[in-house]
Amino acid sequence: MHTLLSNLKIAVPEKIYVKDPESSTLGKRIIEHSILLIDEIGFDTFTFKKLGDKIGSNESSIYRYFESKHKLLLYLSSWYWARIEYQLVFETHSIPNPKEKLIKAIEIVSRTGERDSNFSHIDAIVLNNIIINENSKSFLTKEVDKENREGYFVIYKRIVQRLRDMIQNAQPNYAYASSLASTVIEGSLHQYFLKDHFPSITDCKSNTKPSDFFTNLTLNTLKI
Repeated sequence: MHTLLSNLKIAVPEKIYVKDPESSTLGKRIIEHSILLIDEIGFDTFTFKKLGDKIGSNESSIYRYFESKHKLLLYLSSWYWARIEYQLVFETHSIPNPKEKLIKAIEIVSRTGERDSNFSHIDAIVLNNIIINENSKSFLTKEVDKENREGYFVIYKRIVQRLRDMIQNAQPNYAYASSLASTVIEGSLHQYFLKDHFPSITDCKSNTKPSDFFTNLTLNTLKI
C-alpha cells in the first residue's frame, strides 16, 4: 500500500481553494504551518495574520490560496478524509469475506493518524487531532446546504457510502446501513474527544480504542 500511496495525489474539491496549495512551496508551507498553528491555539483564535507571522509572509499572500479560514479548514478536512478513503480502498480490496472486510474498514475509519513520508509537509498525527477537535466546525454553519450542493463534502460522504455498502454486504437485511456508517465515523471522533477531555463518560481508555467499541457495536447490531 505504501508504494501505491506514494504515486497518488490527494485530490481536494477545487472550489474549496483559490489556488492549489500543492502547486507551490508557499502553498505547502501554508498547509504545514496552518495545521501546527490550529493545533496550538485552536481554530477559533486562528487567523491568517497569525499564520502569516508564523511563515514570514504577508496575510494577502495566504488569501491568494484561500478565501477564508473556513475554506482552509474545509481543505484540511477534505484532505484528511481523502487520505482515509485511499487507505480504506487499498487495505480492504483483497479481503473477500464481508464480515472481515467490515471489521477492517471500521478499524481504518476510527484509528489515529500516522506520519507518512509521502506527505512530508503534512503532519498526519497533528491533523488527526484537528479533525477530532475542529472537524464539526467545517459543516456546522449557515452555509452548509449551499456548500454541500457545491460538492465541498463529497469525499466525506463517499467514505460514509463505502462503509454503508460494506455493512449491507455483511448484512443485507439491515435497514439502517447509512445511519450506522455515519454513526461509526462521527462517533469515533467523538469518543477520541471524550477520551482526551471527559474520560469519566467513555469506556475508551488507553487499552480500549474507539474501533474496539464500534466493532463490537456494529457486529452485535448486525448480529453477524
